Amino acid sequence: MSSYNAQRSRNLFSGEGPFKLSRTKIQDFLDCPRCFYLDRKCGTSKPDGAPFRLNTAVDTLLKKEFDRCRAAGMAHPLMIEHGIQAIPFSHPDLNEWRENFKGIQYFHEPTGFIVTGAIDDLWIASTGELIVVDYKATATSKEIQLDDSDYKQKLKRQIEVYQWLLRRKGFQVCKTGYFIYCNGDDSKPEFGAKLEFLISVLPYEGDDSWVESTLFAIRECLITDQFPEPKRSCGFCQYRAAVRQHLKGLE
Repeated sequence: MSSYNAQRSRNLFSGEGPFKLSRTKIQDFLDCPRCFYLDRKCGTSKPDGAPFRLNTAVDTLLKKEFDRCRAAGMAHPLMIEHGIQAIPFSHPDLNEWRENFKGIQYFHEPTGFIVTGAIDDLWIASTGELIVVDYKATATSKEIQLDDSDYKQKLKRQIEVYQWLLRRKGFQVCKTGYFIYCNGDDSKPEFGAKLEFLISVLPYEGDDSWVESTLFAIRECLITDQFPEPKRSCGFCQYRAAVRQHLKGLE
């Protein structure tokens, strides 16, 4: 096994015992079953992208703000501004649910998958239902909208997986989740060592009905010894096919 594959061969599907399946890997399967199969069955994943350090900093600062309100048992100003009847939710496992590679975990017995997802935040509504909240950072002059673009569809599925996990853990979950979008404001006359953000709070009514069938589809994909067909829109599969074609001339 190459050093590249050796570094990436952890948590491969063998069909024996529980198999951990993250929210991100569920999306990878939807993006392209072949790339997913190469990753989780063969141990060769796509190259890592660059880390979004500024986005991580925004997430951390928002969590600090909401945690102060959580400790005080009071609503955050954004909740009050947008008329959201809720306060940040307190739970002894919240920090673990937020942690990458841990998150909320649920064993889905029919497939043998331990489904996981790391949330950004949870609020509790006046009705007692939990509200899933996801933080996003961007920089655009366009109006922030939850349109039907491929990227925004992925964001919506992200909230829906979290809603599915919480319901399986026995919580009452509100259909409506929220995206807190922090948009870097570049209209200022100068930088001045400070980046200001315009904040949007966008409601989204999730539908997690697709999750269950997708888990079964993922298991069917993994138990076979045949490579799935590539997705036509997959840029990685197109790249690999082009490389193979060019390398034929060197053989």
